[in-house]
Amino acid sequence: MSHEPLIVLDSVNKWFGDLHVLRDVSLTVDRGEVVVVIGPSGSGKSTLCRAVNRLETINSGSIRFDGKDLPAEGRALAKLRSEVGMVFQSFNLFAHMSILDNVMLGPVKVRGESKAVARERALALLDRVGIANQADKLPVQLSGGQQQRAAIARALAMQPKAMLFDEPTSALDPEMVGEVLEVMTSLAKEGMTMIVVTHEMGFARAAADRVAFMADGQLVEQAPPAEFFANPKSERARDFLSKVLQH
Repeated sequence: MSHEPLIVLDSVNKWFGDLHVLRDVSLTVDRGEVVVVIGPSGSGKSTLCRAVNRLETINSGSIRFDGKDLPAEGRALAKLRSEVGMVFQSFNLFAHMSILDNVMLGPVKVRGESKAVARERALALLDRVGIANQADKLPVQLSGGQQQRAAIARALAMQPKAMLFDEPTSALDPEMVGEVLEVMTSLAKEGMTMIVVTHEMGFARAAADRVAFMADGQLVEQAPPAEFFANPKSERARDFLSKVLQH
């Protein structure tokens, strides 16, 4: 196993037209590490997350995953996407397919697994995220929290080397946030490599190995959560924390 970090962003820049959304961002994530990315809206957090599995292309700099530069297209890109699970705000489940079929689809179609093997793993994953009893239902029959847990199971079914979470709880009703964060916390404890963009400071404190704070497209500072929350170095981070931690 290589000792190189699993994910390495080096001086990454990204523009949307005239808007410079990522400014010389460098970040490394070791295998088994959980990095929680926080910061004000519009700071580039989601773009950073999406660049790691090339849903957004970058204008300059480089991103390496598992020792290789991100592939541009074709089969290599499909392989990368199967190795980097992604969970978004919206659940993106196929509405006409049962939860079980949603979770089985990737392994059967992309990995060429037999339906029997894929089904067994899918059922185990649904059990792991606490919705085994919903396997035969359609997404619309589930609560938002259950749908998001199904989306996590679907990403895990590909046996990814890393998981990206882009504000996975921001579209949920408050009473459903906890059940999704609980699944994510257990994944973190089991050693899954994770980049998590979130507004949930409690999760950042409990599950992160490192907090990365972004503002205006820059990675302003990063530190272990205890240190970051107790003693943020930058004015921007102090200002942000004073707003979000008032509650």
